[in-house]
Amino acid sequence: MAAPAAAALRRFTPVTPGAAPSMSPVRLLCRRHRLQPPWSRWAGSDAAARYDVVMSCNPSFGGIGKGHLMREVDALDGLCARLCDHSGVHYKVLNRRKGPAVWGLRAQVDRKLYKENMQKEILNTPFLTVREGSVEDLLLKEPESEHPGKCQVSGVLLGDGSKVHAGSVILTTGTFLRGMVLIGLERHPAGRLGDPSSTGLAQTLEKLGFTVGRLKTGTPPRLAKDTIDFSVLEKQWADHHPIPFSFLSETVWIKPEDQLLCYLTYTNPKVEKIIRDNLYLNNHVKETTKGPRYCPSLESKVLRFPNRIHQLWLEPEGLDSNIIYPQGMSLTLPPELQEQVITCIQGLEKAKMVQPGYGVQYDFLDPRQLTASLESRLVQRLFFAGQINGTTGYEEAAAQGVIAGINACLRVCGKPPFTISRTEGYIGVLIDDLTTLGTSEPYRMFTSRVEFRTFLRPDNADSRLTSRGFEETGCVSRQRYERASQIKAAIEEGVTMLTSLQLPPSKWSSLIPEIVISSSRSSPVRALDILQYPEVNMELLARIFPEPLGKLAEWRELAERLKIEVVYRVCTANQQQEMEEVRRDEALLLPEDLDYFTINASLSQEMREKLDSARPQTIGAVSRIPGITPAAILNLLRFVKTNQQKTADINLPFRTGRSLPERNTDVLAKSEFQSSNLSRAF
Repeated sequence: MAAPAAAALRRFTPVTPGAAPSMSPVRLLCRRHRLQPPWSRWAGSDAAARYDVVMSCNPSFGGIGKGHLMREVDALDGLCARLCDHSGVHYKVLNRRKGPAVWGLRAQVDRKLYKENMQKEILNTPFLTVREGSVEDLLLKEPESEHPGKCQVSGVLLGDGSKVHAGSVILTTGTFLRGMVLIGLERHPAGRLGDPSSTGLAQTLEKLGFTVGRLKTGTPPRLAKDTIDFSVLEKQWADHHPIPFSFLSETVWIKPEDQLLCYLTYTNPKVEKIIRDNLYLNNHVKETTKGPRYCPSLESKVLRFPNRIHQLWLEPEGLDSNIIYPQGMSLTLPPELQEQVITCIQGLEKAKMVQPGYGVQYDFLDPRQLTASLESRLVQRLFFAGQINGTTGYEEAAAQGVIAGINACLRVCGKPPFTISRTEGYIGVLIDDLTTLGTSEPYRMFTSRVEFRTFLRPDNADSRLTSRGFEETGCVSRQRYERASQIKAAIEEGVTMLTSLQLPPSKWSSLIPEIVISSSRSSPVRALDILQYPEVNMELLARIFPEPLGKLAEWRELAERLKIEVVYRVCTANQQQEMEEVRRDEALLLPEDLDYFTINASLSQEMREKLDSARPQTIGAVSRIPGITPAAILNLLRFVKTNQQKTADINLPFRTGRSLPERNTDVLAKSEFQSSNLSRAF
């Protein structure tokens, strides 16, 4: 789902009137030819036809960790956050009991509205031509000598034999790369039910020498809304004051009272018995292919957690849709057994299944074959994003899509790549994990993967990334840049003002009896410190200081962000120091053409092989390669610094003739070892 890269790329060709709709302007979409799968009962149903849409799986965006990614994609002017604000039917912030740093913005999205809004946005993008076709092969030519890679991509070959030439190519194949759909013991080549898989492209990538793996995922059966007894189920209410995903949205499009409900139900021992008794009819579960650990099929949950009940969330697919998506009920049993499972569950005793659940197995490429810009090391100007890199979920794909889109454009323009480090954003953590560690199962973003959570919050993504996007790449609109700059300046002004407003502790206690200030404290207390109390907000402080704080409190978004900024101020200051220490290692770039097998460094053959396979771009990335020892990091760091010093000495315009003092290798070794250990901890 590379749609957010729309804001990053601008093709210098006019929009084609009436062009086929596309989810992403940075790739060519495979034309959807309706197949006749072996499950003809379902293939011809209205439901099956309605699912031939862009949102391939669940009708929701965001979540814990994933919501952070969406905010960062939006900060770089990606599309998905804005479209969710115009298409959602149920908005809720997860993790509310914890601090704002780990809140998870989430929305149930109307599939039809989201598709319409996306098509409208894409087809009205200036200088963009949308062309739809099946990509069967890559056009290749001789490589550029100054960049690594065996060849250079120059376009794609379509299924009809026509060629599309390009300065850069991005592949976002989803689950279609040699995709196989499974229901029970039946299997059929497809990327999703009714849509053909991509085999020609898969063969091309394999022949080029890419390391290929196999992953799997699944989708639940769809249920008819009017056949479910919601009266016996737990209601899940949306937030009365929905928080928009996009920094450009003042509010979401729907009135709070018009939001749709979600419902919660549970499995039971009958469900487990049906699944266990019929595992022999389920090829998808028996396969050794790795599936998503954190969103497994119901069969996998039964096997992994025996004698347990499991939550099932019933999610609406749209305002005028009669379809319910049962989150947590991914099944690949034969359809008749899926119906048995469904009717065993409370509230679903009379539920009608309008499309069965099924599994999908597909090829992915080892993401360690990519640079931090998501460009392939094997084929120059070829970029990958989404599930082809081993990730799962719309949000992870969107995050990669916007970075791949920006860098594909920069590559054509001959400009340096745009990358985000682990200290700058969740996107940086995602891409660093993939390109450094790789993955053997579908990768999913969590807040627990991020070292600097109190700084990398969803509320400040624009402060962190928007100016970089505008100044370094031009992917951010001036409107967004000016708004982000205005907010950032207003926050700084607000913090300064709150710092200057001071009162004696006794005065604060009389004005705000709910807070407890130490009786031993005699010096004046700043309004900045008072705002850190949970009971205090900007509105309350504005009543005490109406003249200086009144306007700040009236600007609701600013007032909320000031509160969060003040609460995390001390933690953020500490983390900033830690980040600077980490950046010192991460900023040390390794030469792209470094030959690990011949360099004069004390490295074992095993370490050399690991380094050559991973091709880390920085010392910080080296420290995160599994199996790389602290000693190896130290020796490589010493080698690189020595070589850099030699290069610097050679390039000096004047020599004084004085010799440099001899280096204290013991002190150097100690400091470098500590530095490498620090980086390794992160």
